[in-house]
Amino acid sequence: MILAPAAAVLVAVSVACGTGKADSGPVNSPQPVAGSPQQPVTGIDWRVDGLTVGGTTRHAPAVARLRIDADGKAAGNLGCNQFSARATVHGDRVTFGDLRTTRMACAPERMDFERALARALTTGTLVARTDHGTLTLTDGDGDRVHLSRQSPG
Repeated sequence: MILAPAAAVLVAVSVACGTGKADSGPVNSPQPVAGSPQQPVTGIDWRVDGLTVGGTTRHAPAVARLRIDADGKAAGNLGCNQFSARATVHGDRVTFGDLRTTRMACAPERMDFERALARALTTGTLVARTDHGTLTLTDGDGDRVHLSRQSPG
């Protein structure tokens, strides 16, 4: 992988947001989601395992990650580039604001996955469901982001 000199510089990249509703403020405490009141969405390092769009599932690059903090900040890796965003969690609903990303270039398949994941995260309000160390974020069209709890260390 060849890194551009400005790769570490965060720049605002506006990613299309289907609803126009980006953010309604920070989250003040870890929020459990339907199906598993003991497992919150916030405060956990999630590994992105894959993405199902239009019935087709794509496996995520090994570096793809997501973390939503209780203060409403989200960050991670889309598959090539680091990102940050505002996030709102209300019960089992999660909404991400515009993503700010680094600007590295990676292999075409990683860049394709990254664009698809960015779209999935920002299409509007997602329904979150946890189950035994996994998290699924589903949009209004039924497209899903599949995540699993990252092991510490």
